[in-house]
Amino acid sequence: MTTIVWKGVETASSESCRIEEGPRGVLVESRIHGGAAACSYTLRATEDWEFTGIVVRAGGRELDVHRTDRGWEVSEEARSDLRDAREVDISASPFSNTLPIRRLRLDIGESADIITAYIRMPELEVTPDPQRYTRISENEYLYESRDSDFRRSLTVDVNGLVVEYPGLFTRAVDEPPLAPQ
Repeated sequence: MTTIVWKGVETASSESCRIEEGPRGVLVESRIHGGAAACSYTLRATEDWEFTGIVVRAGGRELDVHRTDRGWEVSEEARSDLRDAREVDISASPFSNTLPIRRLRLDIGESADIITAYIRMPELEVTPDPQRYTRISENEYLYESRDSDFRRSLTVDVNGLVVEYPGLFTRAVDEPPLAPQ
């Protein structure tokens, strides 16, 4: 089990994220405190880091997003507009970047265009979002939005977890994880 704490750079927020990997897949439980996007989420993926589902809880509301062989469902509604998506991207969490980084396993210099199911916080809206990842070095990836001019060079650790997301998130050092509620 791995526990990571990230601090929001622009917002007074923190995220405590617990990640368990095992033969039954990946389980992520996370809490984001502070800021407009305060929430908790539980995410599941296969052992190969293929996203399968997430439940996000915020402001007394709950959003359930799943990807199955039949397609995507958002709170029990079929979503054909997400058919090309492979992962989710939670606007309030740097963990989202770990999913494609781990799944794609890019070599240095390689790029991949992907589609995500983008979860906008605090609205809990889900839309398709085209993105590109390029592996710059052993621990650096260029993230580019393909429908805007947003781009950032992300520093990650050996597990593909964000260490530095310039302007948005930074990993807290020597800080105990937040207690679960």
